[in-house]
Amino acid sequence: MIRDLSKMYPQTRHPAPHQPAQPFKFTISESCDRIKEEFQFLQAQYHSLKLECEKLASEKTEMQRHYVMYYEMSYGLNIEMHKQVLF
Repeated sequence: MIRDLSKMYPQTRHPAPHQPAQPFKFTISESCDRIKEEFQFLQAQYHSLKLECEKLASEKTEMQRHYVMYYEMSYGLNIEMHKQVLF
């Protein structure tokens, strides 16, 4: 059974009405400056996220270290308790 895909997946954007040719709003220099600003913003955002990721990775490593330490202590206490019960 073939369905009408235009009803299942409607366009999210409506096409803009066709307008007569208009001059460009920005010059090439202005466009390059805008792209440069956006790139610098994305670079700063990337750097911030990278630092946050490194911090989380460090915290994860520290948590794993603590987990192993507590596990070893718990295991040791468990062994000692069993020794005391048996003797």
